[in-house]
Amino acid sequence: MAQPSSTTTATAAIRNPRILGGITLAALAAVIILPVVLPSATLATEIVIFAMAALACNLLLGYTGLLSFGQAIFFGTGAYLASLAMIHLDVGLIGALLIAGAGGALAAALVGTLAIRRTGIYFVMLTLAFTQLAYFAAYTLSDWTGGDNGLLDVPRPPLAIAGIVLADLSSPLAFYGFVAAIYMAMFVGARRIINSPFGSTLVAIRENTDRAAAVGYDTRQFKILAFTISGALTGIAGALYAMLLNFAPLSNIELPMSENILIMTIIGGTGSLLGSILGSAGIVLLGDWLSAIWPRWHLLLGVALIAVVIVMRGGLWGGIEGLIDRWRQRRGGSRAEDRP
Repeated sequence: MAQPSSTTTATAAIRNPRILGGITLAALAAVIILPVVLPSATLATEIVIFAMAALACNLLLGYTGLLSFGQAIFFGTGAYLASLAMIHLDVGLIGALLIAGAGGALAAALVGTLAIRRTGIYFVMLTLAFTQLAYFAAYTLSDWTGGDNGLLDVPRPPLAIAGIVLADLSSPLAFYGFVAAIYMAMFVGARRIINSPFGSTLVAIRENTDRAAAVGYDTRQFKILAFTISGALTGIAGALYAMLLNFAPLSNIELPMSENILIMTIIGGTGSLLGSILGSAGIVLLGDWLSAIWPRWHLLLGVALIAVVIVMRGGLWGGIEGLIDRWRQRRGGSRAEDRP
């Protein structure tokens, strides 16, 4: 695999010298505010878990240009493996999350290796077919997955290291704090990846795969690695979702789960990590509020999504950036007028 030049490294460092500043602080403020403004910590936890899945999807769609319907495979794999490990092997919390991440990464590497042999619509159809295959496999292996009933009695073990209990996560607020901490770790790690030579190469592949290959990059390996990272993060999100619900439903590995994650990513803003939490919050909260208004609330949700796509072409984060830019322009204009 070709190595990026020192110029590329310097450019990435100049572009965003403070990984822990700016957008990271905005994400931290968001996860602090959520349980305060929302009616329950459980709802806030659901938003942050799906923000993890959307963030992982954005690494593929927003930065590598790969539209994948296979996210449900990694989400469901992480949920099932972590749940089975905790139920049958008495694995602790950290071990279960590591197993979920490894399982999601392995599934993503397998799907990515096979799917990227094709491009465009054929790649998309392959990921969709793999998701359907995984769903029917989970449905058939009902002794392990519970089939339609899901995998019941998934525990939520305490946070412990070497047998020493550090935190009891049985309360919704305590579990939210743990999930929020993992999300922030993922967020910082994703920013570090994006602002590294590896991230710059992914963007180059997104913009022009042939040109990236012509300068010496093995685009196939980079795509597989992006798939693997995305799968690991999505698998951890799936495991946390199973712990939140105390069971792993079959819907975790269905095609609609991939669609939801993709919609959250697009609505929040592709190519924006902060858009992950905006998109997940928008979809989860709209679904929660609209379902209380009308049984056919999906129609209203569809109208709302169409409006966002038409009015805010860059997603929710793109719309916010547009408002900030216009405010700065007006402020700059008013200052110019005040000068003698």
